Amino acid sequence: MKRQAVEILVKEHGLSIVRACSVVRLSRTAWYRAPRSSMERDRGVIEVLNEIVARKPRWGFWKLHDRLRIEGHRINHKRLHRVYCAMKLNLPRRTKRRPPHRLRQPLAAPGGLNQIWAVDFMADTLYDGRLFRTFNVIDEGNREVLGIEVATSIPSLRVIRVMEQLIELHGKPQALRLDNGSELTWIAFTEWCQSQAIELRFIQPGKPDQNAFIERFNKTYREEVLSAYVFESLAQIREITESWLVEYNQERPHESLGRLPPLTYLPRPPQVLQRTAGGES
Repeated sequence: MKRQAVEILVKEHGLSIVRACSVVRLSRTAWYRAPRSSMERDRGVIEVLNEIVARKPRWGFWKLHDRLRIEGHRINHKRLHRVYCAMKLNLPRRTKRRPPHRLRQPLAAPGGLNQIWAVDFMADTLYDGRLFRTFNVIDEGNREVLGIEVATSIPSLRVIRVMEQLIELHGKPQALRLDNGSELTWIAFTEWCQSQAIELRFIQPGKPDQNAFIERFNKTYREEVLSAYVFESLAQIREITESWLVEYNQERPHESLGRLPPLTYLPRPPQVLQRTAGGES
């Protein structure tokens, strides 16, 4: 910047080089010395780094710095780090997510409805390659599918909204069986369940068999819907899924239910929806 200022004062304002250097506080020695590129200025550091990185490609910055000092290279650590980053040698840290400690949950089918709902996510792609997800909810009492939400993204707030709609239709469950996905462990969802007095029964990490009822349903849903069609839009998935759910709940025999459909094995009583208008129920 100072060299550019001197050039402007000399060329546009007619000052001498001595006067211009004095104004911008640039020594005449620096003015007459040809500027070097950063590559040329740091050539020695670059060569040293290239040599040691070729031998130790997985070493981090401070290991390289300490090794260079042991080998007799006296390079300021700030300069070494600047060149190290400019060469894009700074390796990203790989942090391993620590799975939460969970107690093993017994997998016994409840004897009634709305005792335990099981929830899980699935993923697939449309014909054009776009990803989408599904959020599946079943009642373990009769394996009835209560709902399948289809969208490109299903964050925790959307999960809460879906659960509120299902509770309005079918009543509130006593507990949820679920895995340790980020959407289901996020504080907004766990606090919502606490406010609703819904117990959360998290399965142990890496143990999908502890959520076997919905895992078995996911396999059926993938075979009979997701893998059976080529979808061009989310609306098409929702339409086919809704039609298939009626068949699954009311017509399709379920082997573990004595070869009966879920709603034949254990019918769901109609819910009385209270509507308030003008302060009267």
